[in-house]
Amino acid sequence: MKKFSQIKYLAPLFIAVVFVLGMLSGMWIDRGRYALTPGQKKLNELLTIIDELYVDTVNVDSVIEKSLPGLLGTLDPHSVYIAAADREEVNSELEGSFGGIGIQFQVNNDTVVVVEVIANGPSEKAGVMAGDRIIEIDGKPFRVKDADTEVQKKLRGPKGSKVEITVLRQHTRKPLKFSITRGDIPLNSVDASYMADEQTGYVKVSRFARNTYREFLTALTDLHHAGAKDYIIDLRGNTGGFMETAILMVNEFLPERQTIVATHGRFAENDEIVMSDGTGAFQDARVIVLIDEMSASSSEIFSGALQDNDRGLIMGRRSFGKGLVQQQIDMEDGSQVRLTVQRYHTPSGRCIQKQYKPGDNDSYEYEIFERYRNGETLNADSVKMNKDLIFTTANGRTVYGGGGIMPDVFVPNDTTGITGYYINVTNAGLQSKFSYEYADLNRSQLNKAGDVQSLLKMLPSDGVLLSSFANYAASNGVPTRWYYLNISSKLIVTQLKALIARNILGMPAYYEVMNSIDNNVQTALKSLRDGQADFPIQSNQPTDKPAKGKSAKSKK
Repeated sequence: MKKFSQIKYLAPLFIAVVFVLGMLSGMWIDRGRYALTPGQKKLNELLTIIDELYVDTVNVDSVIEKSLPGLLGTLDPHSVYIAAADREEVNSELEGSFGGIGIQFQVNNDTVVVVEVIANGPSEKAGVMAGDRIIEIDGKPFRVKDADTEVQKKLRGPKGSKVEITVLRQHTRKPLKFSITRGDIPLNSVDASYMADEQTGYVKVSRFARNTYREFLTALTDLHHAGAKDYIIDLRGNTGGFMETAILMVNEFLPERQTIVATHGRFAENDEIVMSDGTGAFQDARVIVLIDEMSASSSEIFSGALQDNDRGLIMGRRSFGKGLVQQQIDMEDGSQVRLTVQRYHTPSGRCIQKQYKPGDNDSYEYEIFERYRNGETLNADSVKMNKDLIFTTANGRTVYGGGGIMPDVFVPNDTTGITGYYINVTNAGLQSKFSYEYADLNRSQLNKAGDVQSLLKMLPSDGVLLSSFANYAASNGVPTRWYYLNISSKLIVTQLKALIARNILGMPAYYEVMNSIDNNVQTALKSLRDGQADFPIQSNQPTDKPAKGKSAKSKK
């Protein structure tokens, strides 16, 4: 935690003054609606006294700016302050685009290497190619220590601005210089979509951004044209985003007048029940949703709506448990506040927000690690649900509130192949480095592959690939231990193939290869074959239908 030597003891006083300033600004309440309370007047007076009489000069604005995150942190874990300088970077993931040059990169031996060039983006138009190594940016040598931070700061920028990069290219003797005009680069939230078998489409969704619904619908439609009748929606690791996006997405699977979500806040007049409008194009498709402990917020709205309506099978591990809704409020100086204004409830009426103590955000975040320590990710019997918060789905199945979405089918965390050797090579990033170098050396041949299957046929046998990697790892400081290497062989070889495929064909190819040994995906495919995901998912316990409310289209 940062300390501000001369004013650290005054910080709590300045924090409280924010309430006064908020009242005076009149930004998000009507002017004159509330009069200042005696306490607020007192704080304002105290601020003036300190500003005029304190022994050292105090930059009041700076202290307040640094105190705002702490102030919001005393409310709940999800109310946050976004400084004006950070606004664009923080919001870019959800807004769906950013100003940049249009490349996917990774770091190999402190050098930025281009893994993928976004089609029709600024870099492609300038002539940058996958495999290029960036050695200079704007005429200055560039070696990376912190890739995500340094590279993004150098390459991202306002649309229309220019950046010059110098690259080394295989089989080219001299460095190549490119002057690139930055443009709007789409930030895709559907990371992969492909046919997992003859009639099942797989869709990986990484966030719920503004453009996610459009991407999602396009992926479903393309898979439908490819023969998909069933769908696996992978929301593992998806921490959420816009609630409206989740509503539109789940609406595609529900018949008319089914509750999607209900929101309740401090003021009853703002409460709302959102219902499906019956226009969804995939109401007859079977669907399985994959979740884990990092699936949160909008991922839980999507999963909870399908589960409570007995419309889809939820599979994996218990989700994060975020049932709070934030409203994004613009401040006059360009900063923003994401303030919790409501709680959302799934169609059965449950709020899945896990317990928290205001101001104790560390314990809140550490709860995930407690799940690992208690064995919850390995054994369904170790899952602790609140048995006092019992609800029923549309067909009478029991579900619980207060701690995330518990899947209908528990799939434990797969530790098969995890050995000390595997941990050592993974921590050193050797799978990624080996795969990049292999792809780079064989790029001219591998680029002829039109799809994943044809590319895999170009690769050496599993034994040869494993031996080559073992030698590479040994030359990079990880001794070959064949006993443990053989235990991890399937996992390592599959990762190598997936990473090579990503370097040549893009990120969707990575998921297509890795999912061949993914226990969640394979269990989902088996469940579809066995009819376990047939809907409506039945129960012998009768229950009433959810209450009626507004349609999905009415949500603003």
